[in-house]
Amino acid sequence: MRIFITGGAGYIGSVLTRLLLSKGYRVTVADLLLFGDMGIKELVGEKGFKLLKIDVRSIDMDAIRGHDVVIDLAAISQPDPSGKIDQGLFYEMNAVSPVRVASLSMKGCVERYVFASTCSVYGFQDRVVNEDSEPNPIESYAKMKYAAEKRIREIAGKRSVILRIATVYGYSPKMRFDLVVNAMTLSLYKHKKIMVGRPGTQMRPVVHVGDVAEAMHRVIEAPGDIVGGEILNVGSNDQNYRIADLAGEVCKAVTSECRIEYYGDPDTRSYVVDFTKISRLVGFRARYSVADGTREVYRALKNGLISDEPWTRVIDWWSYLHSQGVVKVTGVSDL
Repeated sequence: MRIFITGGAGYIGSVLTRLLLSKGYRVTVADLLLFGDMGIKELVGEKGFKLLKIDVRSIDMDAIRGHDVVIDLAAISQPDPSGKIDQGLFYEMNAVSPVRVASLSMKGCVERYVFASTCSVYGFQDRVVNEDSEPNPIESYAKMKYAAEKRIREIAGKRSVILRIATVYGYSPKMRFDLVVNAMTLSLYKHKKIMVGRPGTQMRPVVHVGDVAEAMHRVIEAPGDIVGGEILNVGSNDQNYRIADLAGEVCKAVTSECRIEYYGDPDTRSYVVDFTKISRLVGFRARYSVADGTREVYRALKNGLISDEPWTRVIDWWSYLHSQGVVKVTGVSDL
């Protein structure tokens, strides 16, 4: 089976690519490498691996044709509450580009298009939500992801699968420190304290990056009559946390006592998500805990495998690239 992954050199993509190659798939990664090549450089030359260094907004049908599955990970994959990024660029990457890739995938006779969306589309909810619940996206990132979801389902129908992914954590060759568990772990490592976003009572589901990769593997292996046209939440029912309690889990994984500091304006997002459906349809169950992810990231920091670099924070790095003229609004539209 041939798999085409946009954003495949990124945080999730570099883990997913390794998993799929180990399973014998042929994998094409389409990535402009704006965040560097550390996620995939050791894979270059490996059997079954191909890299296309390309802006996802300019992918054409020739690049996609001949693949069985497209997994669309490319995005500015983080809310931007301070408005650091040009909204035109934000819109092109998160709303327009996936719709365009989905359309090309259908015209290129791809069997399945898998879109990486986010549980952030649920926004604020005062009850447990599942895939049938009405989304309530609050900030622009979630709104754009939800808009893309709706268009993709119109275009790709039963040949699409929408994955609403919980907040991801854990070690990746292409690391991110702007995700809550990873950010807490880095703060504990560098400053001997954990920073908690106010108010601390907001609820958030989390999931290990390795579990996300395994969920995607199961989805591409599943029969079309099982997952075709479905929306699936990706996470674990036992990993819905209050942010303050999540800090406690990170602390316990590394040491016996931590100093907690609160920061920032109150986060208006809060949601508890039911992940029963993906377990029922494809047998997915999370293997890793927050403690597992915390310890592996902490060890990687201690051993110098990863470090606190500017490109480990999505919004700041995209903002920098745009300010330097490296990335620009192109006016791309869907097909």
